[in-house]
Amino acid sequence: MKLATKKEIEEIKRRLLEHYPDSVTELHYHNLYELLVAVMLSAQCTDKRVNLITPALFEKYPDIPSLANADLDDVKELIKSCSFFNNKAKNLIKMAQMVMEKYNGEIPLDEKELVKLPGVGQKTAHVVMIEYTGANLMAVDTHVFRVAHRLGLSDAKTAEGTEKDLVKKFKTDLHRIHQAMVLFGRYICTAKNPKCYTECFLTDLCKSKESFKAR
Repeated sequence: MKLATKKEIEEIKRRLLEHYPDSVTELHYHNLYELLVAVMLSAQCTDKRVNLITPALFEKYPDIPSLANADLDDVKELIKSCSFFNNKAKNLIKMAQMVMEKYNGEIPLDEKELVKLPGVGQKTAHVVMIEYTGANLMAVDTHVFRVAHRLGLSDAKTAEGTEKDLVKKFKTDLHRIHQAMVLFGRYICTAKNPKCYTECFLTDLCKSKESFKAR
Protein backbone atom coordinates (compact mmCIF):
# COMPACT_ATOMS: atom_id res chain seq x y z
CA MET A 1 0.00 0.00 0.00
CA LYS A 2 1.26 3.45 -0.93
CA LEU A 3 1.86 5.97 1.81
CA ALA A 4 0.23 9.40 1.73
CA THR A 5 2.21 12.25 0.16
CA LYS A 6 3.02 15.45 2.02
CA LYS A 7 0.23 17.24 0.15
CA GLU A 8 -2.26 14.48 0.98
CA ILE A 9 -1.24 14.55 4.66
CA GLU A 10 -1.92 18.31 4.81
CA GLU A 11 -5.34 17.81 3.23
CA ILE A 12 -6.23 14.93 5.59
CA LYS A 13 -5.28 17.13 8.54
CA ARG A 14 -7.32 20.06 7.23
CA ARG A 15 -10.45 17.97 6.69
CA LEU A 16 -10.22 16.15 10.03
CA LEU A 17 -9.95 19.46 11.91
CA GLU A 18 -12.75 20.96 9.81
CA HIS A 19 -15.14 18.06 10.49
CA TYR A 20 -14.26 17.73 14.17
CA PRO A 21 -13.41 21.28 15.30
CA ASP A 22 -14.20 20.88 19.00
CA SER A 23 -13.90 17.15 19.52
CA VAL A 24 -13.37 15.87 23.04
CA THR A 25 -13.45 12.44 24.62
CA GLU A 26 -16.79 10.66 24.92
CA LEU A 27 -15.83 9.47 28.39
CA HIS A 28 -17.83 11.21 31.13
CA TYR A 29 -15.81 12.93 33.85
CA HIS A 30 -15.83 16.03 36.09
CA ASN A 31 -12.22 16.25 37.24
CA LEU A 32 -8.73 14.84 36.71
CA TYR A 33 -9.32 11.89 39.08
CA GLU A 34 -12.46 10.79 37.21
CA LEU A 35 -10.75 11.23 33.84
CA LEU A 36 -7.75 9.10 34.81
CA VAL A 37 -9.95 6.32 36.20
CA ALA A 38 -12.21 6.38 33.12
CA VAL A 39 -9.24 6.23 30.73
CA MET A 40 -7.70 3.35 32.70
CA LEU A 41 -11.00 1.46 32.48
CA SER A 42 -11.36 2.17 28.75
CA ALA A 43 -8.39 0.01 27.74
CA GLN A 44 -9.88 -2.69 25.47
CA CYS A 45 -13.34 -1.62 26.61
CA THR A 46 -15.77 0.77 24.91
CA ASP A 47 -16.36 4.30 26.18
CA LYS A 48 -20.09 3.50 26.30
CA ARG A 49 -19.47 0.62 28.68
CA VAL A 50 -17.13 2.72 30.86
CA ASN A 51 -19.76 5.47 31.10
CA LEU A 52 -22.24 2.90 32.42
CA ILE A 53 -19.77 1.71 35.08
CA THR A 54 -18.30 4.94 36.43
CA PRO A 55 -21.33 6.65 38.06
CA ALA A 56 -21.65 3.97 40.78
CA LEU A 57 -17.86 3.71 41.12
CA PHE A 58 -17.43 7.48 41.58
CA GLU A 59 -20.37 7.67 43.96
CA LYS A 60 -18.72 5.15 46.27
CA TYR A 61 -15.11 6.27 45.65
CA PRO A 62 -15.29 9.97 44.74
CA ASP A 63 -11.59 10.75 45.09
CA ILE A 64 -8.04 9.41 45.38
CA PRO A 65 -8.08 8.92 49.21
CA SER A 66 -11.29 6.85 49.15
CA LEU A 67 -10.06 4.72 46.23
CA ALA A 68 -6.70 4.17 47.98
CA ASN A 69 -8.60 2.63 50.90
CA ALA A 70 -11.10 0.72 48.77
CA ASP A 71 -11.92 -2.94 49.19
CA LEU A 72 -10.59 -4.88 46.18
CA ASP A 73 -13.59 -7.21 45.91
CA ASP A 74 -15.94 -4.25 46.09
CA VAL A 75 -14.15 -2.45 43.24
CA LYS A 76 -14.17 -5.68 41.20
CA GLU A 77 -17.91 -5.97 41.72
CA LEU A 78 -18.47 -2.37 40.59
CA ILE A 79 -16.45 -2.74 37.38
CA LYS A 80 -17.08 -6.43 36.58
CA SER A 81 -18.82 -5.71 33.26
CA CYS A 82 -15.57 -4.17 32.00
CA SER A 83 -12.94 -6.28 30.23
CA PHE A 84 -9.98 -7.39 32.41
CA PHE A 85 -11.82 -6.11 35.51
CA ASN A 86 -9.68 -8.15 37.94
CA ASN A 87 -6.45 -6.50 36.83
CA LYS A 88 -8.04 -3.09 36.45
CA ALA A 89 -9.47 -3.18 39.99
CA LYS A 90 -6.02 -4.00 41.41
CA ASN A 91 -4.36 -1.27 39.35
CA LEU A 92 -6.95 1.36 40.26
CA ILE A 93 -6.36 0.84 43.99
CA LYS A 94 -2.57 0.64 43.58
CA MET A 95 -2.62 3.80 41.45
CA ALA A 96 -4.56 5.68 44.14
CA GLN A 97 -2.22 4.39 46.87
CA MET A 98 0.84 5.54 44.94
CA VAL A 99 -0.68 8.98 44.31
CA MET A 100 -1.27 9.28 48.07
CA GLU A 101 2.19 8.03 49.07
CA LYS A 102 4.39 9.55 46.38
CA TYR A 103 2.49 12.59 45.13
CA ASN A 104 0.70 13.83 48.28
CA GLY A 105 -2.69 12.89 46.89
CA GLU A 106 -2.26 14.99 43.72
CA ILE A 107 -2.30 13.19 40.36
CA PRO A 108 0.85 14.33 38.51
CA LEU A 109 0.15 16.05 35.20
CA ASP A 110 3.48 15.04 33.76
CA GLU A 111 3.93 12.21 31.30
CA LYS A 112 7.09 10.80 32.91
CA GLU A 113 5.40 10.70 36.32
CA LEU A 114 2.02 9.47 35.08
CA VAL A 115 3.49 6.37 33.44
CA LYS A 116 5.02 5.37 36.80
CA LEU A 117 1.51 4.81 38.17
CA PRO A 118 0.24 1.21 38.16
CA GLY A 119 -2.00 0.52 35.17
CA VAL A 120 -0.97 3.71 33.36
CA GLY A 121 0.95 3.16 30.15
CA GLN A 122 2.04 5.74 27.61
CA LYS A 123 -1.27 5.68 25.76
CA THR A 124 -3.30 6.28 28.94
CA ALA A 125 -0.93 9.07 30.01
CA HIS A 126 -1.19 10.71 26.60
CA VAL A 127 -4.99 10.52 26.51
CA VAL A 128 -5.20 12.14 29.96
CA MET A 129 -2.74 14.89 28.99
CA ILE A 130 -4.47 15.49 25.63
CA GLU A 131 -7.90 15.73 27.18
CA TYR A 132 -7.04 17.59 30.38
CA THR A 133 -4.29 19.95 29.28
CA GLY A 134 -4.61 20.07 25.47
CA ALA A 135 -1.02 18.78 25.26
CA ASN A 136 0.40 18.44 21.75
CA LEU A 137 0.58 14.65 21.99
CA MET A 138 -0.74 11.70 19.99
CA ALA A 139 -2.26 8.52 21.42
CA VAL A 140 -2.94 5.47 19.27
CA ASP A 141 -5.90 3.24 20.11
CA THR A 142 -7.49 0.68 17.78
CA HIS A 143 -9.45 3.38 15.91
CA VAL A 144 -6.45 5.67 15.36
CA PHE A 145 -4.29 2.69 14.33
CA ARG A 146 -6.87 1.53 11.76
CA VAL A 147 -7.48 5.01 10.31
CA ALA A 148 -3.75 5.79 10.11
CA HIS A 149 -3.08 2.62 8.11
CA ARG A 150 -6.09 2.91 5.82
CA LEU A 151 -5.17 6.49 4.92
CA GLY A 152 -1.53 5.59 4.32
CA LEU A 153 -0.28 7.74 7.19
CA SER A 154 1.70 4.86 8.65
CA ASP A 155 2.75 1.32 7.83
CA ALA A 156 4.20 0.66 11.29
CA LYS A 157 3.27 -2.68 12.86
CA THR A 158 2.87 -1.34 16.41
CA ALA A 159 0.88 1.41 18.12
CA GLU A 160 4.16 3.02 19.26
CA GLY A 161 5.54 3.09 15.71
CA THR A 162 2.26 4.46 14.38
CA GLU A 163 2.29 7.18 17.03
CA LYS A 164 5.80 8.26 15.97
CA ASP A 165 4.71 8.43 12.32
CA LEU A 166 1.65 10.55 13.14
CA VAL A 167 3.63 12.95 15.34
CA LYS A 168 6.24 13.36 12.61
CA LYS A 169 3.68 13.90 9.85
CA PHE A 170 1.15 16.15 11.59
CA LYS A 171 3.48 17.97 14.04
CA THR A 172 0.87 20.43 15.39
CA ASP A 173 -2.75 20.21 16.64
CA LEU A 174 -2.03 16.62 17.66
CA HIS A 175 -4.54 16.63 20.53
CA ARG A 176 -7.35 17.68 18.18
CA ILE A 177 -6.28 15.29 15.41
CA HIS A 178 -6.12 12.40 17.89
CA GLN A 179 -9.71 12.92 19.00
CA ALA A 180 -10.87 13.52 15.41
CA MET A 181 -9.30 10.21 14.32
CA VAL A 182 -10.94 8.39 17.24
CA LEU A 183 -14.41 9.68 16.31
CA PHE A 184 -13.81 9.16 12.58
CA GLY A 185 -12.73 5.56 13.23
CA ARG A 186 -15.55 4.90 15.67
CA TYR A 187 -18.41 6.13 13.48
CA ILE A 188 -17.28 6.30 9.83
CA CYS A 189 -14.08 4.34 9.17
CA THR A 190 -15.35 1.37 11.18
CA ALA A 191 -13.54 -1.96 11.38
CA LYS A 192 -16.35 -3.79 9.57
CA ASN A 193 -18.30 -2.23 6.71
CA PRO A 194 -16.74 1.25 6.80
CA LYS A 195 -18.98 3.98 5.36
CA CYS A 196 -16.61 4.72 2.45
CA TYR A 197 -19.19 5.81 -0.08
CA THR A 198 -21.93 7.22 2.13
CA GLU A 199 -20.41 9.26 4.96
CA CYS A 200 -16.65 9.37 4.47
CA PHE A 201 -15.15 12.78 3.68
CA LEU A 202 -11.70 11.30 2.99
CA THR A 203 -12.59 8.67 0.36
CA ASP A 204 -10.54 10.38 -2.38
CA LEU A 205 -7.47 10.30 -0.12
CA CYS A 206 -7.92 6.73 1.14
CA LYS A 207 -5.39 4.05 0.21
CA SER A 208 -7.59 1.07 1.05
CA LYS A 209 -11.13 1.91 -0.11
CA GLU A 210 -10.86 -0.51 -3.06
CA SER A 211 -10.82 -3.45 -0.66
CA PHE A 212 -14.26 -2.49 0.65
CA LYS A 213 -16.01 -2.06 -2.73
CA ALA A 214 -17.41 -5.57 -2.82
CA ARG A 215 -19.28 -5.15 0.46
